[in-house]
Amino acid sequence: MRKTLLAGTALVAAAAAPSFAQNMEGTLTIVSWGGAYSASQQNAYHAPYLEKNPGVTIVNDESSAEAVARLRAMTEAGNVTWDIVDVTGADAIRLCDEGLAMEIDHNEWLAPAPDGTPATEDFGETIHTDCFIPQIVFSTTFGYRTDVEAWEGREPDDLCDVFDLEAFPGTRSLERRPISNLEWALICDGVAIDDVYDVLETNEGQARAFAKLDTIKDSTIWWTAGAETPQRLADGEVVIGSTYNGRLFSLIVEQNQPVKMLWDWQTFDLDGWIIPADVPDEKLPLIKDYIRFATDTQRLADQAKYISYGPARASSAPLVSTHAELGIEMAPHMPTDPNNAGNTFLFNYEWWADNRDDLDAKFQAWLTR
Repeated sequence: MRKTLLAGTALVAAAAAPSFAQNMEGTLTIVSWGGAYSASQQNAYHAPYLEKNPGVTIVNDESSAEAVARLRAMTEAGNVTWDIVDVTGADAIRLCDEGLAMEIDHNEWLAPAPDGTPATEDFGETIHTDCFIPQIVFSTTFGYRTDVEAWEGREPDDLCDVFDLEAFPGTRSLERRPISNLEWALICDGVAIDDVYDVLETNEGQARAFAKLDTIKDSTIWWTAGAETPQRLADGEVVIGSTYNGRLFSLIVEQNQPVKMLWDWQTFDLDGWIIPADVPDEKLPLIKDYIRFATDTQRLADQAKYISYGPARASSAPLVSTHAELGIEMAPHMPTDPNNAGNTFLFNYEWWADNRDDLDAKFQAWLTR
């Protein structure tokens, strides 16, 4: 079920929410995105939880990019094998609307802030559906190589440079899905930012977006996993490409590759957990215990030590400090930092939840033309 207003003060008994048992036992299959992101979860969530609960085994599955289709198939077959699934905010709405994700009482499941603030107030508007358990605010944006001879010393500083093959020739890397690509195409075709979804609502607007993408289609490689663009940039296979800002942080800061960030019109998004609706009842105590631990104030702040995503809890933000290994301050590398957020595109979760299947089909048909 979608939330139009959040229950900020309606559930005021968060401080009295039950604590789940320690020394849990069993196996959890946790689905996520792989790469640097899964590594950050391993360090911030999984490893400390397993230390407290040596009887628990966590099986990592990197299928989040196909989470909606896979859960649909599992549910239809009556064989749901996942326990906790990491999804984007829009996919959480789709799964909730289809009855594939469990509705939860956030103040029962999630720990209050250290000062006793109920979880629903601490997470605020990031809880946008009854099924979604927020973790991070991230963005999809671009990285580009700084050593492209054909650019003659120029560097892109505008989103629309991605569409400028004359000034910035070379192969691009874009995600193999319509989200962000269609919005960026319309922005660079002159549509005002406040009008993007109104235009995209129409067949004419969709055709306009695809026509703009046609201008770079022959110079584009399409990715399905967040690690692909960073690897292609590192290998010199592409000169500019989109991916999640944390993956680019790893490439630029941790791997010291000749790559820079292009923050212009980055797409803000949410990521978090859902629980499949058909998980066995006997699994719920372990699932709840893990979720309560992994989403508390400290754990969400700890994840920011390993990857440049902003924690979804307000109480976690002041605890974000330095990179666990490099010792650099992480705040300037967050998508929400004022120096990076001059032009930002706020992802419309509700719109995409309603239109995703139709535009997925149109996008895949366009790719084959």
